[in-house]
Amino acid sequence: MARRGDELREHILWAAKDVFLEMGFERASMDVVALRAATSKRSLYAHFESKDKLFLAVVNLVRELYLGRLKTPGDYGEDTAEAVVLFCGRFLQLLLWGPALRTCRLGIAEADRLPEASAQYYDAIFHTTHERLAAFLSERCQLAPPASTEIAHELLGRTIYPRLVRALLGVEELLNEPPDEASIAADLDLAPIRRAVAALLPSKEVDTP
Repeated sequence: MARRGDELREHILWAAKDVFLEMGFERASMDVVALRAATSKRSLYAHFESKDKLFLAVVNLVRELYLGRLKTPGDYGEDTAEAVVLFCGRFLQLLLWGPALRTCRLGIAEADRLPEASAQYYDAIFHTTHERLAAFLSERCQLAPPASTEIAHELLGRTIYPRLVRALLGVEELLNEPPDEASIAADLDLAPIRRAVAALLPSKEVDTP
């Protein structure tokens, strides 16, 4: 049975996501997307009037997928320090997954031509992560927003972004399999994150020997 309406739109988006990741924005074409989605160009343009609009919709799809996989620090346990460690680890694990890293590169490559798409990507992947971590620290550690925001910024700056830069430049080993939340500790060395959390969180939130 042929796909129609919202079902076809979603199918096109998933096909387009793969095409953009494989070919980049410039080389990707609506012809290729239509072929990959096994639909007509007429149907494709009925849902997305241009390649730019299609790319923006793909970025929004990536945003929804990412935020659903990341969740919030509170989802990683009752112990405050350990929840922060695992949340930061999950963030890094998702960033180091091959398709996610390629999406980040794609957003950077198109920043000048499609700033709206890059801004959406930044908001989802980086700004929202900062907000979720800062809100958790504010609630659990009873910190005022300026302090919780500063600690969140420092934590991610120490533990995540140096490795992200290395990955973007091709000198960091990437994860080939879809990152499973249950394998955070197996995929990553969490010791640097634990040290940063111990140094930056209020002492009452960190278990000491």
